[in-house]
Amino acid sequence: MINNYELYKVFYWAAKTGSLTKAANALYLTQPSVSHAIKQLENSFGITLFYRNSKGVALTQEGTILYSYIEQSQILITLAEEKMAALKNLESGELRIGGSDSLFKHYLLPYLENFHYMYPEIRLHLNHGTTPEVISFLKEGKIDLGVVRMPIVDPQLEVRESIQLKDCFVAGERYAELKNKVLTLDQLLQHPVILFSRNSRVRMAITELFQSYGYILKPEIEVGSVDLLIEFARRGLGISYVTREFVSKELEDGSLFEIQLDVQLPPSHVGIMTMRNLPLSSTASRFIELVH
Repeated sequence: MINNYELYKVFYWAAKTGSLTKAANALYLTQPSVSHAIKQLENSFGITLFYRNSKGVALTQEGTILYSYIEQSQILITLAEEKMAALKNLESGELRIGGSDSLFKHYLLPYLENFHYMYPEIRLHLNHGTTPEVISFLKEGKIDLGVVRMPIVDPQLEVRESIQLKDCFVAGERYAELKNKVLTLDQLLQHPVILFSRNSRVRMAITELFQSYGYILKPEIEVGSVDLLIEFARRGLGISYVTREFVSKELEDGSLFEIQLDVQLPPSHVGIMTMRNLPLSSTASRFIELVH
């Protein structure tokens, strides 16, 4: 049994047009090449597929049966080619991104808005989670890329550094006496500290920093979102550890102020994470270009 798509393609166009000449023109072939291809196909099956008439060629009964199958496959192939072209031109498809609520809201939102404006036919799917959860999403094929805090050390993953963020302690008016003062870590710990409750990169980094100075950072209040960290600090329930860029509005309007410390707090780096050995879709590649 012959297995050559080009022969079936010649057969399809000859049957569709009813003319070997028209089939040759459609496929940019010579008429003898078309005749030879049809002869090869007929020899492989051991049956006659066409007979000649005054107008050109017509299908035999056996040829009609073959055409009913080949026509379906040709339509599907054409649709597939059109779909691939649409995906390449970002006229359809989807983009699946994993990340934390705070990074989506405070960092990615402008990029997502711009991407949606440029490519409105692309469906956006956002999967929320901690860094370990986002890594799992990526390895399980649930997302195309993840936006996470660095560092990430995993040979299966490739991480492109995107931006640098600065984390800080903030407080509301209830702690106004601390404004313009430089506190030691010991002095800071004399006040209630509010931290993010989940096992985030930020939580681990600040805990390790305190440990390096011989202190145990034990929060009095733990919350499940950055918005609550901000709101609790604003209401005077304690001193929250947040990303400065995420509280720029509150720092500007004075509802929060930054606590100054006598030690340097390390910056936080955000990266775009993808699977190392898997090709990126056109949508994912374009989004990464926009972010960078």
